[in-house]
Amino acid sequence: MTEWPALIAAFTTLFIIIDPPGLAPLFVALTRGMTPGQRRAIGLRACLTAGVLMLLFLFLGEAVLGFVGISMPAFRIAGGVLLFLTALDMLFERRQARRKGSAEEGQQEHHDDPSVFPLAIPLIVGPGLITTIILLAGQAKSAADFAAITAVMAANLLIVFVTLLVSPLIERVLGKVGINVVTRILGMLLAALAVQFILDGLRSFGMAT
Repeated sequence: MTEWPALIAAFTTLFIIIDPPGLAPLFVALTRGMTPGQRRAIGLRACLTAGVLMLLFLFLGEAVLGFVGISMPAFRIAGGVLLFLTALDMLFERRQARRKGSAEEGQQEHHDDPSVFPLAIPLIVGPGLITTIILLAGQAKSAADFAAITAVMAANLLIVFVTLLVSPLIERVLGKVGINVVTRILGMLLAALAVQFILDGLRSFGMAT
């Protein structure tokens, strides 16, 4: 995991699943009427909360799988299928609609501070991201590998934080059509990565048997 190709693949996968450009209009809607300082504080809390959750799944996710008797090859295949379904949602705009529904629900329940719900969960840390983090943890063989994955996660969260800060500008520049185009392109890339996860799982299962 410390080689550049592996790090780039891990970074790209996390970036596609989180989809920072897709978060921009939702963050604008959740923080409408707030000052730049309030938006900055909410974005920071959301990213810090998401970071803690990501670290928990990185270091404890595989142990949970072992406790319930699920092998990594089986989880890779199941995770690949889940990510492929997420990619289909992105390609056909269903994911953005679901995210918008979560955002509206969170706005109604936590109007003053949407940082934990729905920003951190499930808009940033959703099922697809949890699956990917556990899959990456399964590929880690040393402390250096875990440190590299942690750095990749931190880089993605930094991008998310910057995106949230400039979200009004991104929404104006891209517009609804632009955001949909970016989301669909990312969906195509995620579909290919999901197939690769499935192939890796099948290969590992074949070697194990």
